[in-house]
Amino acid sequence: MDEATPGPEDTAPALPVMEGVRVIERALATLPFAPGVYRMLDARGDALYVGKARALKKRVAAYAQLGRLPERLRRMVHETRSLEVITTASEAEALLLEANLIKKLRPRFNIVLRDDKSYPWLVLTEDHPFPQIAKHRGERRKGASYWGPFASAWAVNQTLTALQRVFLLRSCRDTVFDSRDRPCLLYQIRRCSAPCVGRIDQAGYAELVHQAKQFLSGETPSIQKELAKEMEQAAEALEFERAAALRDRIRGLTHVQGRDRINLDGVGDADVVALHQAAGQTCVQVFFFRGGRNNGNRPFFLSKGEQGPEEVMGAFLGQLYDDLPPPPLVLLSHAPEEQALIAEALSIKAGRRVELHRPQRGEKREAVLHAETNAREALERKLAEGTAQEALLQAVARVFDLPAAPERIEIYDNSHIQGANAYGVMVAAGPAGYLKQAYRKFSIKGPKGSDSPAPQGGGGDDFAMMREVFERRFSRALREDPERESGTWPDLVLIDGGLGQLNAAREVFAELGVDDVPLVAIAKGPDRDAGREWFFQQGKEAFQLPPRDPVLYYLQRLRDEAHRFAITTHRAGRSKSLVKSELDEIPGVGSALKRRLLNHFGSARGVRNAALEDLANAPGIGPAVAKKIFEHFHPAAG
Repeated sequence: MDEATPGPEDTAPALPVMEGVRVIERALATLPFAPGVYRMLDARGDALYVGKARALKKRVAAYAQLGRLPERLRRMVHETRSLEVITTASEAEALLLEANLIKKLRPRFNIVLRDDKSYPWLVLTEDHPFPQIAKHRGERRKGASYWGPFASAWAVNQTLTALQRVFLLRSCRDTVFDSRDRPCLLYQIRRCSAPCVGRIDQAGYAELVHQAKQFLSGETPSIQKELAKEMEQAAEALEFERAAALRDRIRGLTHVQGRDRINLDGVGDADVVALHQAAGQTCVQVFFFRGGRNNGNRPFFLSKGEQGPEEVMGAFLGQLYDDLPPPPLVLLSHAPEEQALIAEALSIKAGRRVELHRPQRGEKREAVLHAETNAREALERKLAEGTAQEALLQAVARVFDLPAAPERIEIYDNSHIQGANAYGVMVAAGPAGYLKQAYRKFSIKGPKGSDSPAPQGGGGDDFAMMREVFERRFSRALREDPERESGTWPDLVLIDGGLGQLNAAREVFAELGVDDVPLVAIAKGPDRDAGREWFFQQGKEAFQLPPRDPVLYYLQRLRDEAHRFAITTHRAGRSKSLVKSELDEIPGVGSALKRRLLNHFGSARGVRNAALEDLANAPGIGPAVAKKIFEHFHPAAG
């Protein structure tokens, strides 16, 4: 084993590093020379690093050669306590699996694309005589065509508006369509052809749908010629109103064509991916082109560390297309490491050839340069915001006498109505803004030994709720991360409340032995006016900040975000409880059966009062199920 000569940074962790090396060497005895994916795990079983290999045994063996590893991977070996592998049929399949696991597990030593937003699509519901065009997120269903992805809701809304203006397709839901007896406002402003009330027949609407598909596929010039021809024919036939309507549609189509800042003539579907690195950060801009049209762009921010642009680009592409269908052409600002392998893996995923290309001249190169400019400007804005945020956090540290600017602030709030549907929430923030991955909801269970799902009664309930939230949050933190190595312990805790809530939290900390996490309660003044908040902190008199203090504004925003999340969580829980019914308690009655019963009897009360014979005669019920339902409501009859 070729070990590195110990330096100053190696002296302290020598024994733990050796333990990691021993784990790797033990695993090598059983590793195959097959392609696959390996996972380095820490003492808690969390993934530290996910990698792929053409030959697992050969690749993993390299981690035992500490002198040849960069510092980042040496730290990873330092924390490794176990290793898991999954073999695959090929290295390309291993690359796809690696990308999937990185996005799912988010290992600390990988380049991770932190993107939780789903991509919007356009959907055309072709299982209806008059198809609806609408925005869609989530799973796809049969009987519909999908177009996209789009970079943002704004981008898809722009295209949806264009489709309404140019092709007059309906956007209303089927239930609204079926219930209309006169045209809606969209017909009046010439954004719908009103098929709901027969202003266009099925054949005419089908032609509009066909033209919309041509537009989405990039065949805009042919549509424009067809509309111009129809307009001339209408004018010659003295159908001036129809000619004017066609003229408006042509203008709308021209407006859509001239809106894009960059276009790729002759290229149907393609993505432009460009990155820029500065100050240890990376921004990757992705422009989506579908049917030759620009579907918008989205920036992605990554922590660069010591990785160069080629390594970052390779890791990014695998994770980007983990949940997106790759287009036939991807234009790049930097050629990724293992470009041929990545192209092969994306081709497997797409079921057709995918080309990765770094253009050197022409229109495609201009598109990449434009994307690079966007990446640079987005990263410069983020770094400027980060500098301001760092100064703000330094000021927070001075206000609350913290030893350093907080890396993680946790804010807690409760929401309930007289104890019902009670929830506590935690939101988190740091130098990069809100840490939405760390947000947590706590459904309040109430005092131990109580049958009540939430505390009932007077004003002390909020204190009991706060105690429960803190007990659950920090008891779990002590179990799962007692050494505080994962970065999930707060440097400052803010509580939306006054001295009572602060004391409740302090009692929990005292019981758990947590004595080094600063606690601050923030309460509105007597008139509950923003700007007159009081701050409570152990060892200090209650105090206020100047009305225009930037720290006050920042703390207000944190408190308001916690309040928003608490209210949203409470409303969702309340809505969920409202849709529950007595039918949920009947064993063996699923959602489909419950829907049949409610449709037939009108309500749960109607089901409860129904005779056994009526239940048996209900559609899709039958004698056996009817007897089960009847005996549930009338146990004595059984």
